[in-house]
Amino acid sequence: MAANVEKRELPGQVDVAVIGGGVVGVCTALFLAEAGVSVVLCEKGVISGEQSSRNWGWIRKAGRDNRELQLMIESAALWHEIVAQLDEDIGYGKRGITYLAANESELAHHEAWLKENRDFEHGSVLLSSRQTDELLKRDDRQFSGALHTPSDAMAEPALAVPAISRLAGKRGAIILENCAVRNVERQVGQVSAIVTEHGEIRCRKVVLAGGVWSRTFLENMGIGFPQLAVKSSVLRTTPGPEVVAGAVGSTKASLRRRIDGGYSIARSGASEFEIVPAAFRYFLDFLPVIAERWRMMTLKVGPGFFGPMGHHRWSASEVTPFEQVRVLEPKPNMKLLRSVFSAAKRMHPKLADVQIAETWSGLIDVMPDEIPVIDEPAGWEGLLIATGLSGHGFGIGPGVAKLAVQRLRNETPLADPSPFRLARFRRREAA
Repeated sequence: MAANVEKRELPGQVDVAVIGGGVVGVCTALFLAEAGVSVVLCEKGVISGEQSSRNWGWIRKAGRDNRELQLMIESAALWHEIVAQLDEDIGYGKRGITYLAANESELAHHEAWLKENRDFEHGSVLLSSRQTDELLKRDDRQFSGALHTPSDAMAEPALAVPAISRLAGKRGAIILENCAVRNVERQVGQVSAIVTEHGEIRCRKVVLAGGVWSRTFLENMGIGFPQLAVKSSVLRTTPGPEVVAGAVGSTKASLRRRIDGGYSIARSGASEFEIVPAAFRYFLDFLPVIAERWRMMTLKVGPGFFGPMGHHRWSASEVTPFEQVRVLEPKPNMKLLRSVFSAAKRMHPKLADVQIAETWSGLIDVMPDEIPVIDEPAGWEGLLIATGLSGHGFGIGPGVAKLAVQRLRNETPLADPSPFRLARFRRREAA
């Protein structure tokens, strides 16, 4: 439902406008403000209202695709720098992330990742079955081993991005909630302004960090963008004994120790994909990932076909899907979560007495190769897309934001930007 939002005063002009108040948008605003650049961030709902507060809270290098691994290594360092500036606790800590191997095949997969990425400074090591037991303080040899990264970190998503937003405000960024951007205007191919529901803000550069909404926004501008959304469900438990100080991942259930003593638990790759018109338009782009993960994906046709993720066109004077749905609230898959919870208890006997305290879900913006886009579309000088983080966004978000800022300011990039080019996908105009 559309919220009743009062008209508000807007800055007449800024250097850069950021669209989206998730981890990428908020960090982009922070880095720009720290560089002395005038910046306004416009969020249609509330800061971190969607996936940036609903994710697992992992800040991991382990298991990353090597195309984004160096950017993640830089992002991990940025997290440490940002947290040092905060005057509030977001549950951040380098408590380690461990991927458990249930059998020799899974252990070989982790070993192959280490071999492929041996030139990166990720700090990951392979543990034997005995070493894995020592880490988990058990002696049943249930696991064949593990990929362990002591330097990997975590934080509480619901606390982290709002805190960074407040820091950005202190540094001079203008943060506007309940302020949907309807369109980006240009003159002779150059960005000239954004049009919000409350009026126009003149600017020469725009960063679109709209997460799962980015494709809908770009298609209205005639820019084809092969991005789809999948739903991920998560549960939180009551406080319980410590299984591990950090986080452990496995095929059946992954968990992270929370600062409240409970655990956030979910299953990697287990997602629901609701079919919308764009699913047909970009089907061939996504066919490889669907073929790889079809056993763990649920496809369904629902009301979303005609909903905010569907096919829309509007003018700058019309109410948009972003105003009609300020915050997406998908229902969690309770059947899946009960299965994941049972698996977690079987795998970790210390969880025998914990209960489910809360469940939720969020929509993840996914690209065909599960790698972000940080690039400028052809014919739109000054518009930089920074989205498509494909479920990896919380950890890599500051790195994506920093690279986006460096692109805007023509600075030396902290990591190779070529893997994040939009041109890696087949170009097309929006239908």
